[in-house]
Amino acid sequence: MAAFIAWVLVLVLAIAAYACAGGTDYGAGFWDLLAGGAERGRRPRWLIDHAMAPVWEANNVWLIFVLVIMWTGFPTMFQAVFSAMWLPLALAAVGLVLRGAGFALRKPTRRLAQRRIYGAVFAISSLLTPFFLGTVLGGIAAGRVKVGTTASADAWANGTSVLVGLLAVAATAFLGAVFLCSDALRYGADDLVDYFRLRALIAFAAVVVLALIGLPVTRNDAGYVRDGLTGGPGLLLIILAAVCGLATVLLLWRRSYGGSRYTSVASVALTVGAWGFAQRPYVLPTSLTVAEAAGAAHTLRWLVIVTVIAIVLVGPALVLLYRLATMGELEELTDADTRAAGVPGNDL
Repeated sequence: MAAFIAWVLVLVLAIAAYACAGGTDYGAGFWDLLAGGAERGRRPRWLIDHAMAPVWEANNVWLIFVLVIMWTGFPTMFQAVFSAMWLPLALAAVGLVLRGAGFALRKPTRRLAQRRIYGAVFAISSLLTPFFLGTVLGGIAAGRVKVGTTASADAWANGTSVLVGLLAVAATAFLGAVFLCSDALRYGADDLVDYFRLRALIAFAAVVVLALIGLPVTRNDAGYVRDGLTGGPGLLLIILAAVCGLATVLLLWRRSYGGSRYTSVASVALTVGAWGFAQRPYVLPTSLTVAEAAGAAHTLRWLVIVTVIAIVLVGPALVLLYRLATMGELEELTDADTRAAGVPGNDL
């Protein structure tokens, strides 16, 4: 049983890592969407492109890790979730693909019309993907996913699911704006520091409002998880998350942008951890426990071996990548590098 719980902790940690790393990128896309027209939004979009370029592909490693743990270590849970939630998961997957394509294709494109199309695809997908992923988590927390549950709109189009989806969007917007403050300072874009500082404060206010709305919404709809979040380890982690969030606001107010990145990440990671503790001992409240969902013992042993190898091989590279990116040591390819400059008719 202890081994099963350890794997659930690994799964929750991986989800938290994706929420923070991928969430920061989604948040940048959210602000790209709200940046305004071509001229008004030119500077914010320039910063977003430069800030995201080194890490946006690497962040999806965490999502792959989550999926591998689910289908290998907890196949019953994986089948139940993907059977009941195939539509929002499919929409999130389409959003992931379109988002990546839009971001990659708009950078070398010089035609304004094409840049607008690719930019719109990237920005809208950055909003829809975290929302649909959030609706899945909300449906699970509400106990609407059980073994044998057939797909239906009720599983993810309910009050708790919509609320968690909106919270996911607000949290990513908060992370994205906080990181973009530091990026603006690092790139010497002083005019954008206060621009994203204001947006980070607004996004945090949205998170607080949605969290308060969630108290009455989840009272009857997700009672088990709500009770876990208002008592025991879940409550402790929520309090710590709130403290980190308020610390982020204070640091932003005092224009200490370096420290605000760490406190904002901690607030989101602790919230994900609180959700994990709140629904223990279930992976699907209140129908499937950790022990019932776990795969065969020999499968879990092999999963341990593969995970250790992956951590040894990939972990240091990711840490180095994030470190170099935050220090501004990585530079994106120029037009000369990609041979994109000087193409006839490319400015139309």
